[in-house]
Amino acid sequence: MAEQNNGVSSATTTTQPLWLLAEITYRCPLHCAFCYNPTDYDKHTQNELDTKSWLSVLNQARDLGAAQLGISGGEPLLRDDIEIIVEEAHQLGYYSNLITSGVGLTDKRIDAFKKGGLDHIQLSMHDITEEINNFITDTKTFQLKKKVAAMIKDRGYPMVLNVVIHRYNIGHIKEILEMAEALGADYVELANTQYYGWSLINRNQLMPTKEQIDHAEMVTNQYRDKVGNKMKIFFVVPDYYAERPKKCMNGWGEVFMIVTANGDVLPCHSARVIPNLEFPNVKDDSIKGAWYESPAFNKFRGDEWMKEPCRSCPEKENDLGGCRCQAFLLTGDAESADPVCSLSPNRHVIEKAVLDAQNPELQAKPIIFRTDKNSKRINEGEEKDRLSEFHSVP
Repeated sequence: MAEQNNGVSSATTTTQPLWLLAEITYRCPLHCAFCYNPTDYDKHTQNELDTKSWLSVLNQARDLGAAQLGISGGEPLLRDDIEIIVEEAHQLGYYSNLITSGVGLTDKRIDAFKKGGLDHIQLSMHDITEEINNFITDTKTFQLKKKVAAMIKDRGYPMVLNVVIHRYNIGHIKEILEMAEALGADYVELANTQYYGWSLINRNQLMPTKEQIDHAEMVTNQYRDKVGNKMKIFFVVPDYYAERPKKCMNGWGEVFMIVTANGDVLPCHSARVIPNLEFPNVKDDSIKGAWYESPAFNKFRGDEWMKEPCRSCPEKENDLGGCRCQAFLLTGDAESADPVCSLSPNRHVIEKAVLDAQNPELQAKPIIFRTDKNSKRINEGEEKDRLSEFHSVP
């Protein structure tokens, strides 16, 4: 008999997790206004998994077939056991990727990573100006990041830069790409801000105009033509300016699995915003049980859960109704069509958000940076006026 979750029968899956993201800590020395970590991360920072638990997670996920491992946070370098995790991942046969701001990376540590078998390091960059880099992260890390980029290149790693794009740096795309080329980047991801977590509460302060997006994409294409295969450039279009939603994590519970710092097992970064879903935790459940048997992972598999217009839409196999978390955050209903979709009855929510982001009065409100203090304030119910337009604290 199929399990029941919120009154909806679950689907079963014949797939296996291919990608495991280990969010090994929510602690971070940066305070980025666009961080995808939950704004209430403070309540999830207690009882981080210990080294033994993380090694068990790696083994269990590998047994299920996971082949790629992302080591993330927060800032993962704040943990002093990454070298052990990297070595275990290599021995198990993972292709491993460290996703980092670079803060805490030393010659000694990067040499240990190289020796231990780490395959890939993805470094976040923020702008070509020290002023914008330090403002948007609320730190002084501009010069450090250039030093770290050189360390990564010197060790023979692929140079992979991730740049989150927003109102403050979108006018610098050409210069950002020139900087990336000068650093010897092999891959550059220009990741336009997607509005979850801290970026959602700062949406009016961060969202560029459609004209800025179009111009940035044009500049990117011109630069692609210039450098050819020398540097691969990826331009991630923001959801709010799209007509069609994208498939949530390539399908909820079909390919992607996250284990958070405190051991919660999630099908996507923001899944905990959806109410009435109890997610398994590795302290109490096996990875296999979480993937195949938990009601939360089965909730949005298949299409039984869909309402109209998704249920009868000819595109439903391509987008699976879009993002469940975005649907909930913006409409209050996780089973509704992603409002990004032009066919969604809630498309007006997106259109209003775009207009609001161009309202000078709303733009002028101060950014709420990702800090422990601000996370505690949100947990305690402050900033209600700022969050009132959303259906959940993200």
